[in-house]
Amino acid sequence: MVGMRYVRLGRSGLKVSVLCLGMMSYGDPGWRDWVLDQEAADPFVRRAVELGVNFFDTADIYSLGRSEEITGALLRKYFAHRDDYVVATKVYNRMGSGANDSGLSRKHIMASVDNSLRRLGTDYIDLYQIHRWDDDTPIEETMAALADVVRAGKARYIGASSMWAWQFAKAQRVAEIPFVSMQNHYNLVYREEEREMIPQCLDMGVGVLPWSPLARGFLAGNRTRDGGRHTARSHSDPFSDDYYGGDDYETVDRLTKVAGARALKPAVAALAWLLHKPAVSAPIVGATKLPHLEDAAAAVDVSLSDAEIAELEEGYRPHPVLGHR
Repeated sequence: MVGMRYVRLGRSGLKVSVLCLGMMSYGDPGWRDWVLDQEAADPFVRRAVELGVNFFDTADIYSLGRSEEITGALLRKYFAHRDDYVVATKVYNRMGSGANDSGLSRKHIMASVDNSLRRLGTDYIDLYQIHRWDDDTPIEETMAALADVVRAGKARYIGASSMWAWQFAKAQRVAEIPFVSMQNHYNLVYREEEREMIPQCLDMGVGVLPWSPLARGFLAGNRTRDGGRHTARSHSDPFSDDYYGGDDYETVDRLTKVAGARALKPAVAALAWLLHKPAVSAPIVGATKLPHLEDAAAAVDVSLSDAEIAELEEGYRPHPVLGHR
């Protein structure tokens, strides 16, 4: 293994590992039955650090704050200095029953960033992201509040997540401090972001952080055409039931063929494909079994040929836009 690589996040000066460990899998098993508690999560963070990962992504909504608590505790345990790691979290989703307990208003952002800092046990967040677009709040209010969060030293950079390209363009136009990243739905069986969002990110110098890079395990073979389910998450994930299937199995077949010819696991080849794509800085990789991390790290060293990439992409069928809500 050559070792981890580090890149600038978009045009910013922030250096991140080309893999980001997604922390949604760690929190309260009562929130989702596939979520691991802190004791079970510990070896995953330790191994990620050993592999050179310095980038970790969570959100306030994951396990209703418990993921942020575990993320902060384990990063403090495995990094000697705060500046040695990059932690990202998000704001938008409902965190209480009050009228102002969700969205992207100044009130909710200011309350949420302080709550996230407390749960993470840190005095600043490296990348503070809006989790979705808020139709109920003027984007001018949201961007002004985020700029104040940065000026207050509570966040170093700001980022966005799945939305329409025109919405992202509008946010960047009114921003005093622009977004440096876009965390969006992007993988071999969902490539709709290539139409507008990714070209826009390339033009703006925005780093792309794909979520669900293995299509919730679909690209790793956790589902079969005959309805088989091979992981705990695939048995209890209606998201995947709605998102992947049908013609997508042709892409899985092509992935299996290309990976097999190289003696690679399909998951390794699928992640390697993403790492070849323009604008992609770091896929957000989830792991509930330690081999998931080893597969992700192996993908960093894989160089795919133009012919292999063409083979992987040829069977793609367009999808409706998925993941903005």
